[in-house]
Amino acid sequence: MTAATPWPRATRDAYLAAERAAGYKSEYIDGHVLAMSGASRAHNVIGANTSASLNLQLAGTPCEVYAADMRVKVSESGDYTYPDIVVACGDIAFEDAELDTLLTPTVIVEVLSPSTEGYDRGTKFERYRRIASFQEYILVAQDRVLVEHYRRHADGWLYTAYDAPRQSLHLPSIACTLHLTDIYRKVRFPTAPPPRR
Repeated sequence: MTAATPWPRATRDAYLAAERAAGYKSEYIDGHVLAMSGASRAHNVIGANTSASLNLQLAGTPCEVYAADMRVKVSESGDYTYPDIVVACGDIAFEDAELDTLLTPTVIVEVLSPSTEGYDRGTKFERYRRIASFQEYILVAQDRVLVEHYRRHADGWLYTAYDAPRQSLHLPSIACTLHLTDIYRKVRFPTAPPPRR
């Protein structure tokens, strides 16, 4: 998604009621409602490619893949975000009977945009790390080949970056492999403007 636009403060209950009735998505952080705007072509292609690969690999397993529209509760105090892709496995739990707010993500994928990169790396990742079920975080650049992988381990988070089209990353928490050629299939990267004469 592109930049979130802050709205006035609201209570958690008011946010959820409005969100469930709205025709658009908003996140909720520290009492502020953040309206989310649309995504670019590259963002959509990367998201579709990645979710398709994960869906295919996870067929017949107890894992479910949600693309773009699954709200995740990221703190006990009631902060909510919409990851670009989220995978949940095993005893999948939701906040209430609406089944629209996930409590137990295992893997989260965010496609980076210039306007949201700092938010995805900072506040969002900080909140995600507090979720006990959360094991792996994938950040995908849309302007070049670059996939960053954070994996929870005993001493914190292990970081690995992949920037060659023929590379692959393994997601041990869900026993899946993502190939960068699949993630970036049909993505057109921006080209540098011709030099001035």
